[in-house]
Amino acid sequence: MLKANFTPYQLPFKTPVLTSRGEMKVKNGYFLSVTDGKNTGVGECSFIEGLSIDRLSDYESVLGRVCYQLQVDEVVDKSLTAAFPSIRFGVETALLDLKKGGKKILFESDFAKGKKQIPINGLVWMGTKEFMVEQMEQKLAAGFKCIKIKVGAIAFDDEVRLLRLLREKYSANVIEIRLDANGAFTHQDVFQKLEILSGFAIHSIEQPVKKGQLELMMRVCKESPIPVALDEELIGISGNVQEELLSFIQPQYLILKPSLLGGIAACEAWIMKAETLNVKWWATSALESNIGLNAIAQWVVTTKNKMVQGLGTGELYLNNISSPLYITNGHLAFDAQKGWDKKFKL
Repeated sequence: MLKANFTPYQLPFKTPVLTSRGEMKVKNGYFLSVTDGKNTGVGECSFIEGLSIDRLSDYESVLGRVCYQLQVDEVVDKSLTAAFPSIRFGVETALLDLKKGGKKILFESDFAKGKKQIPINGLVWMGTKEFMVEQMEQKLAAGFKCIKIKVGAIAFDDEVRLLRLLREKYSANVIEIRLDANGAFTHQDVFQKLEILSGFAIHSIEQPVKKGQLELMMRVCKESPIPVALDEELIGISGNVQEELLSFIQPQYLILKPSLLGGIAACEAWIMKAETLNVKWWATSALESNIGLNAIAQWVVTTKNKMVQGLGTGELYLNNISSPLYITNGHLAFDAQKGWDKKFKL
């Protein structure tokens, strides 16, 4: 018989982060633990307020019902978590961890053995020009060959100056630049801004306009001089609608975030649809702690996707759980000789 419980957490950012949706000072979420009396599996239920579709007013109530179902039936009715993708991810990964002996090795791979590293982008958050320049210089000094820059929260002219500064120092052969607009552009300015940004040899831009504007997004993907990646557009979409969405919009890339899309299996459904339409993809963490980040990283390795992944958010917090994960020379790595924080108990 299984026992299950959940524990809330709060992770303060080392420095408040700014997106086009506003400033974030702390990250809230829950850890879900499932034990069979011998081993304990741990998953993370990680949501982003204002972005996730999870109904936060009902969150703890649903988590309680999930724990009850796990204890009675050892499975969770999908209808219970249909509107809670972050809980689905937490349940999925907790059970995977339990099945593998509760050692937080969800997928056997050379990565989990410390023999392989995952190339990741260095993330530059929105902020003052000085703050963004400082971040860029830190990422480049740390060996990153791919930089992801959040745009859309400060003056566009300042963002252009930052890109010009970066490109004056580093060509596209040296540094790959990805942009993430988080839906900040409008139908009035999106094409003009994309044309200006294309002068800096940009690899791709995530979600240039807000989700739900399908006609506009389709046109943007067709006419943009910069390849477009769908991010927020995928949230809350499942089943046959996935293929309909991709067939209509025809993006160049997908950004897969298990916590926002309903877990690993849900992301694999997107991958199957994308591959039939020759749409490429990469995975990105969505501000999870090292518990969720570990699960996503171990899964990504099994897909054999060779693109640079977006898994570099583990160092953002003051009190993240000490783990075998670490970043070296622009790669996420796993120290198989290092254990997890012994103080971390549920």
